[in-house]
Amino acid sequence: MAGPEDDATAAGPPSSVCPACGGSLRDWRWVPSSEPALGERRFPLRRCGSCGSAVTVGAAPAGLHEAGAYRPGEPRLYRVARPILGAFDAQRLSLLRGCVPAGGRVLDAGAGRGRFVAAARRAGFDAFGIEPSDRGIAAAAALGVPVQQATVASAAIAEHSVDAVSLWHVLEHLEDPGAALDRIRGWLRPQGVVLIGVPNLASVQARVGGERWYHLDVPRHRVHFTPGGLCALLHSRGFDVVGTHHLLLEHNPFGMWESLVNRVTRTPSYLYNLLKRNASLRSSDLVLTIAALPLVPVAVVAELIAGLGRRGGTIATLARRGDGEGYH
Repeated sequence: MAGPEDDATAAGPPSSVCPACGGSLRDWRWVPSSEPALGERRFPLRRCGSCGSAVTVGAAPAGLHEAGAYRPGEPRLYRVARPILGAFDAQRLSLLRGCVPAGGRVLDAGAGRGRFVAAARRAGFDAFGIEPSDRGIAAAAALGVPVQQATVASAAIAEHSVDAVSLWHVLEHLEDPGAALDRIRGWLRPQGVVLIGVPNLASVQARVGGERWYHLDVPRHRVHFTPGGLCALLHSRGFDVVGTHHLLLEHNPFGMWESLVNRVTRTPSYLYNLLKRNASLRSSDLVLTIAALPLVPVAVVAELIAGLGRRGGTIATLARRGDGEGYH
């Protein structure tokens, strides 16, 4: 999912202060770019000594959310994968049910191609989206779903007008995620909820993948959250955390497998980039990827165990808009 590019490149908190919990950041490691077009370029990460979250130092190159793996066009096997993608959307909807009234107004911030908006509308919600990328807007228009071209920072949404906001793999793209949550809190009605999906830097697969962990996605990802860091950020912005889920179909099993394979391929996240038409079929990495397919069941079981131990590769945190007492 594309992150809001003008938010991602805007000046945020100082690189010495953790944007999640406000703790002190320390030099941690240099990691390779996850975008093949950037070649051998590496980026420094700084890590918080308090919550364990990390940040990517230095601005993301301009245009990165419209190029490479994020370029316009339909990914390979997209139509074949539709039933699987539908299952992902169904799980996300299940996390919102019980917190949103029937027919409630749901905003998908960073709506991508509009797939979740369409699924939520079919489920009876009054759903709409915002998305900054041209490719996302074009795809959403083809689906016939209401998605306006905007970022969290620029969207014109009335105060206290929505029951739920989904931020599905968007928050990690923002230089200042706290400012985004401030805006979103204003859009929510009293007792409204936000559902946030982010990679988990404290996960088993992050440890397995090391500097080539699939979900680092440097330099697009600006903040690398731990569950504790995300909860601290939400509390500081006036939200009450309802719960955090580690067993997720979307991203987690594939992320574990891809992180394992990344240790031997030259192209970062080769299969992902191949599906995104961002890597060549004529590559030795294709042979390595095919040879690694027997590891898929191993990765699925490993991620299941990690999720049960609350160390899932990505997490989904549900939080309710607080009453404002103690805010900031």
